[in-house]
Amino acid sequence: MKDNVILQLEHIQKSYSGNVVLDDISFSVREGEIVALSGENGAGKSTLMNILFGMGVIQATGGYSGNILIDGKPVNISSPNEAMKLGIGMVHQEFMLLPGFSVARNIKLNRENLRGSAMGRLFGKTMDLLDTDGINRDAKKSLERLGMDIATNVPTGRLPVGHMQFVEIAREIDKKNLRLLVLDEPTAVLTESEADTLLSCIRQVADNGIGVIFISHRLDEVIKLTDRVVVLRDGVLVFESDTAKTNKKQIAEMMVGRGMDAEGLAADKRERLDAEPVLRVDHLAVDMPGERARDVSFSVKKGEIFGIGGLAGHGKTSISNAIFGMYPAKGDIVYENEPLDCGKVGEALEKGIGFVSEDRKGVGLLLDESILHNVVFTDMQIHRHFLKKFGPLELFDQEAAEKRVQELIDQLDIRCTSPRQLVGSLSGGNQQKVCMARVLASSPKLMLVSEPTRGIDIGAKQLLLNTLQKLNRELGLTIVITSSELNELRSVCDRIAIVTNGEVAGILSADAPSVDFALLMSGEELEKEGAGE
Repeated sequence: MKDNVILQLEHIQKSYSGNVVLDDISFSVREGEIVALSGENGAGKSTLMNILFGMGVIQATGGYSGNILIDGKPVNISSPNEAMKLGIGMVHQEFMLLPGFSVARNIKLNRENLRGSAMGRLFGKTMDLLDTDGINRDAKKSLERLGMDIATNVPTGRLPVGHMQFVEIAREIDKKNLRLLVLDEPTAVLTESEADTLLSCIRQVADNGIGVIFISHRLDEVIKLTDRVVVLRDGVLVFESDTAKTNKKQIAEMMVGRGMDAEGLAADKRERLDAEPVLRVDHLAVDMPGERARDVSFSVKKGEIFGIGGLAGHGKTSISNAIFGMYPAKGDIVYENEPLDCGKVGEALEKGIGFVSEDRKGVGLLLDESILHNVVFTDMQIHRHFLKKFGPLELFDQEAAEKRVQELIDQLDIRCTSPRQLVGSLSGGNQQKVCMARVLASSPKLMLVSEPTRGIDIGAKQLLLNTLQKLNRELGLTIVITSSELNELRSVCDRIAIVTNGEVAGILSADAPSVDFALLMSGEELEKEGAGE
């Protein structure tokens, strides 16, 4: 790590409608230094990075005060193009990819390799042709730097979400003038092995003299990777330390402003339930791009929390999506002793099954609508709740809807101004909680939750997992959780199925030895006792 300071933020202040969201923020990043920017959702991290990257929302809401210095010189960054010209790259928490474009075209977008043509010689470079071979070659090199072997000619929309994240990062490190790289929750959609690969690559990037701002709620990663930690809470910089001089517990307590247990997650175990199955999945095959299942079988007992884990690309994410008819599937699904037609979209909802998708932007939310309408819309359409009858007419019951939504906002601690706030203006973590509220509004008997805490800070993660346990215990709600976070599953689940190569490699009690889970994920067989029960 060098002593040259790339970035200095001095006394940054930002307000929205009179509310101060950033108050006198100052810190710096040196060449080759990795600085963790930590804080709960709503702490001001995204707003600060929007200022640094010149996002239009900042100028549209009155700008900011304070100074940004690059290499010691004041700069005014009023657009992302200006930020990129200064050597600043940013990988946003939500993907900024064109799904119809190939991997290579996304990585080289607006920086495509060109080859001369007769028209170009006559009318200028705008008439030159794309150098497809050069584009693919550069894209492949960037992906290889990240330790990924991804076909560069495949449409990005067909990739699993984990691979999309690597494409986002490859796009930034392909830029020749990159000086400072901002990574916003880069490992949130990755498996543990993919995350380890990425962390090693980030360190290599820093070793080449590039400064990195690393935003992550995974404190293990912060401790393992970063050189310095900066913590924001309610828009104020409350803590700054060399990483080697602090620990996970101290960082977590500074983030949330209260003491937490060492693990930060509820881990109250309970004995497995001896109950009849409420859901049976037999020989399920799912054609979900990047997550195909080949032959999945398991059963879920009434009243338990059942986990589905495994590495990205092995099929675990496809199971809940298939039950809800999102992708073509074959096999048998039986719910409450009745067949469920997974080819019929809406049948699962009609039978009282709720689904929190891993794709909150594409499936879970209406970003241009209010929290209120997002939460009650499905329940109103499927079960006709929140409607008042006036003869043959049905009118929206605004009062009842607002009361129920406010209850869910309080229960899940959704950080918002009111139920009428647009969902698109919320942080990623709060959007995820709105997805959860939407499902809970219909009082489901079985809830399928896919990657429930992706992109959520440590305090909100604890709240969400505790809420799932509370719903399970107090209401007897049966819950199926699909997650890339094995420790997260083990903290709340009764049993966990590990999906490997599109099949259930085994089903273990949550308190089974860690080595057994590792063996199942690696494709090794266990002794019959405990596996595949």
